[in-house]
Amino acid sequence: MSEYRTERDSLGEMRVPAEAYYGIQTLRAMENFHITGITMAHYPRFITALAHVKHAAARANASLGLLDESKARAIARACEEVASGLLRDQFVVDVLQGGAGTSANMNANEVICNRALEMMGHQRGQYEFLHPLNDVNMSQSTNDVYPSALNIALILDLRELIDAMEHLRKAFWRKGQEFADVIKMGRTQLQDAVPMTLGQEFSAWAVTIGEDVQRVDEAEDLIFEINMGATAIGTGLNSHPDYTRTVTEKLVEITTLKLVSSPDLVEATQDTGAYVQLSGVLKRVAVKLSKICNDLRLLSSGPRCGLNEINLPPMQPGSSIMPGKVNPVIPEVVNQVAFAVIGLDVTVSMASEAGQLELNVMEPVIALSLFQTINMLRRACLTLADKCVSGITANRERCRELVENSIGLVTALNPHIGYEKSAEIAKEALRTGGSVYDIVLEKGYLSREELEDILKPENMVRPRYVLGR
Repeated sequence: MSEYRTERDSLGEMRVPAEAYYGIQTLRAMENFHITGITMAHYPRFITALAHVKHAAARANASLGLLDESKARAIARACEEVASGLLRDQFVVDVLQGGAGTSANMNANEVICNRALEMMGHQRGQYEFLHPLNDVNMSQSTNDVYPSALNIALILDLRELIDAMEHLRKAFWRKGQEFADVIKMGRTQLQDAVPMTLGQEFSAWAVTIGEDVQRVDEAEDLIFEINMGATAIGTGLNSHPDYTRTVTEKLVEITTLKLVSSPDLVEATQDTGAYVQLSGVLKRVAVKLSKICNDLRLLSSGPRCGLNEINLPPMQPGSSIMPGKVNPVIPEVVNQVAFAVIGLDVTVSMASEAGQLELNVMEPVIALSLFQTINMLRRACLTLADKCVSGITANRERCRELVENSIGLVTALNPHIGYEKSAEIAKEALRTGGSVYDIVLEKGYLSREELEDILKPENMVRPRYVLGR
């Protein structure tokens, strides 16, 4: 067998490695786009989604009498293999590419075509029997294939992200229950505020993550709308009048996803608003995760010269020069994920804005940004849950000590002695280092029994009726 085969396109001839399932247009893309070093093979769900789209198109074209049944069966079988993970190493095009994703589409066309040719008893490259464009790409354009496949891949990735977020939410919720009886000082502007429980703090983080699960769900709903049948710009040129409906139905059968055809394919082919919306929601997730990690780092600061209210599980030695130092490395890496996600959101915004007339050619960088964002956030949630939150312990005595010595206790006196006297006590406590409790007794503002009831930390962590008000 020859080491190479010769293939031709509109630009001329090239020698393609004989063992390759990809063809000449993929080879040209490999030569043109040495950009990220990340090939399509790095995102298997996108390859699976492309295979699903090609499979659905073949079945639709056959049912409409446009594609020979034997060709359609071979294409379908090849697509099933690709969707299952076979031939993944043949998807060699850089994910960042010019041409609005044409190279990715052609990579899929050629791999599926050559595998189908083998199944039909022919050799790779014998396109007179089955053609990557005339047959595998029938009734299609990159401009409907690429975004439709991207949407399918994003839906599959988002489901894993949601699972990871739920895993993290449950980890915080369990700690909220475990720390429900740990009294501590709440803070605003990094200053003492009023008492709360450590359980309330952790439960609040669980709730905020749960809210973001709902927001991701809502953003995902926009991604179920696809533009298959649009072909080049949404007019459906070179497709059967019933193709859009038929291919969408076949795609729903193959993927089991609730995909729907856009009501206006011209608008859908140029619009990337759903990606902007999704990216913005994912940025929101990242920002809130980063804020939580900031709090974890503050609450665990010390251990002797910081707040030291909680202990993060020690994951690795923290310094090459300071023996015994242990750093909050898991919250730190999640912070960095958030910074990266925020930057990727800017990329999606700029790429979406750069669309012109009937097509946005910047979809490859949108796809790369969203894939990276979802993947990093998913791993960050799992890492934070399993390597940090689940192992957090509370320093109960330290938390109580800070409450009892805090000036913040004076807030609870407002309804009983008024703001002015409460402020007077706070100032004196700060000036003298005395306790709020002792100063109130010395001034005779309240009896010992009244004071003990009012300043009991457990009575200050929930609403409480004040007699006479």
